[in-house]
Amino acid sequence: MFEDSMLESGGKIKSKSRYWMVATFSFWAVVLTILILIPLLYPEALPKNSLTASLTAPPPPPPPPPPPPPPQAIKPIPIVSEIDQGLHAPTKIPKDIKMIKEDAAPPPAGVGVAGMSGMGSGSSNGVFGGMGLGTATTPKINVAPPKPTGPARISGGVIAGMRTTFVQPAYPPIARAAHVGGTVVLHAIISKNGTIESLSAISGPDMLKGAATDAVRQWRYKPYLLNGEPTEVDTTITVNFNLNGS
Repeated sequence: MFEDSMLESGGKIKSKSRYWMVATFSFWAVVLTILILIPLLYPEALPKNSLTASLTAPPPPPPPPPPPPPPQAIKPIPIVSEIDQGLHAPTKIPKDIKMIKEDAAPPPAGVGVAGMSGMGSGSSNGVFGGMGLGTATTPKINVAPPKPTGPARISGGVIAGMRTTFVQPAYPPIARAAHVGGTVVLHAIISKNGTIESLSAISGPDMLKGAATDAVRQWRYKPYLLNGEPTEVDTTITVNFNLNGS
């Protein structure tokens, strides 16, 4: 009794769980084998959707796009130069050269009157030659040149050579003390008599413009002749100021 109640007995306690495990393993092995063999032996038992999905081939790729049309041939346009429309040298030397004779020009008709003796025949002198009056001459017509409508534009170098009266500009003391020197350019209108009608400073130091204007107003020039008549002149006058005293 005491031995039967102990866990570690001498092998008298026996269990049947070993046979149940073997039986269970064998059962599931048979079931798994049947599940594997049925699709192989009877393929119609499988679902049709899975068979069609596995057996249908993928759709073919789309065809490539058509090639672009070939470019149209550009026809050259012949260019005819105006120079080529004249005479050209022949490309081949002809064998027979034909001489073309032109009719002589008719003699010039004389101005003489037929049937009038002593007054000359139809010669170059004509009636006037026979009458002793000599050859006829066409009268000369003298056309007066147009008169100028405004001042003539003349360069400053030409006008400087026509100056008759010169007044030396006075150097302003304030400009000399400030060591200011340079060139003053004046725009002048000279009258027909050679006097200064209009004068204005174009460029130059401001300290020197007044002295240059006062001196140039006293200058005199020879009258400028255009077509033999005196005319007004539109020009420029240059005045130089040097600190050295010249």
